[in-house]
Amino acid sequence: MRIVIVGAGAVGSHLAERLSIEGQDVVVIDNDPAKVEELQSSLDILAVLGNGASPAILEAAGIDKAELLIAVTSNDAVNVLACHAAARLGVPRKIARVEDSALRDELQILGVDVVIDPEEQLAKDLLTLVSEGGISEHATFGDGSLSLIGGYVQKDAPLSDLSLEQLRTQVVDWDWLVTAIIRGGHPFVARGESLVEEGDHVLIATKTDLIEQLAPLLGINIHKAKRVMIFGAGRLARITANLLCENGISVTLIDKEEQATRLVADACPGVIVVHGDPMDPELLRSEGIENVDDVLALTKWDEVNVVGSLVAKGLGAKNAIARYHRLDYVSLLNETRVDSGVSSRLSAANAILRYVRRGRVHSVVTFQDSDLEAIELQVDPASSSIGKTLADIGLPKSAIVAGIFRGNTTLIPRGETIITPGDRVVAVALPEAVPTVEKTFS
Repeated sequence: MRIVIVGAGAVGSHLAERLSIEGQDVVVIDNDPAKVEELQSSLDILAVLGNGASPAILEAAGIDKAELLIAVTSNDAVNVLACHAAARLGVPRKIARVEDSALRDELQILGVDVVIDPEEQLAKDLLTLVSEGGISEHATFGDGSLSLIGGYVQKDAPLSDLSLEQLRTQVVDWDWLVTAIIRGGHPFVARGESLVEEGDHVLIATKTDLIEQLAPLLGINIHKAKRVMIFGAGRLARITANLLCENGISVTLIDKEEQATRLVADACPGVIVVHGDPMDPELLRSEGIENVDDVLALTKWDEVNVVGSLVAKGLGAKNAIARYHRLDYVSLLNETRVDSGVSSRLSAANAILRYVRRGRVHSVVTFQDSDLEAIELQVDPASSSIGKTLADIGLPKSAIVAGIFRGNTTLIPRGETIITPGDRVVAVALPEAVPTVEKTFS
């Protein structure tokens, strides 16, 4: 599939890299010569210099062969105009990143099929994380009955230093599945013989109502935040602060830019706003950091987010979540005391990737510190997998079926589970296995 991406910023470059690894025919358009040159030399894609809203530039990028246009520049107007031009040139599907809610009502008549707002989605993800403190990720599938949770294995956790096969013999009526392990930045799909070690980042599929029972296996005690401290006063921080307040959580926000804090004070009436340096230990002590359940470091600077999180943890905060712009920093998470990392580019990728996939894909989730992907897709009535057990289907070792929806029932599958007509499956896979997963069930 030819996919044209307008914008080579954080979101566009991440999507280009991920899609090119999976063998898609990717073209990126940007008006920054340095970004175009970097992408052209580092990825197996075509990079075009120019304005992505220009019909002439789109035609030079081979828009006539494209099935999808993704406009993700930092300018709402450019994104909308690019989709409008692509619609006039016959592109079937167009996705635009649009942050201004006032623009969204009439976008369909301008050719925009799907609107995404990465920061708005990330704020919702942060609400989920602070509602279940201690968990690093939580993605739901289907009607919400199946969850994929992430967490770091703590010292002396029951899961530590056991193979998954050994662990299953010790747990009666287990209804969960360790799907993947990320160790030292290297992900692999879990098998029965896989050994879980202290410090591993593990992804576990479980029925959603069992999460609180399952978390102690990792050495995690789930706590719902009552008081949260936010570092930063940008758009993400403002959206998140209001959302937390609406859900009954007390919020204190700290930023050293006076004009930004005044804007928050006007836009977020329920938030306690403090003008100061979020990395200043004395300021954090004076604001009661030791009584805070979660710290959300959401500034524009990764270094401030990391250092601020570490200072907060050192002063007694229970949990620290840092926003990252550079994803290569995230692999360092388990070497620090930062509990979790989040990224708006991953939120954007999760929103966009299901429109890229072939077959009947319902949702796609990507993860902060690896290229693992969770795909929820409908089994096609003509699929060769129907009537076979998961063991007989023979998925590659870099993929695993994490859950199955069958009617109103949610199943945590085993090797002997048989695929039946009407099933919807959730698979966790590394990029090289994604085409095989799609082909197997589509």
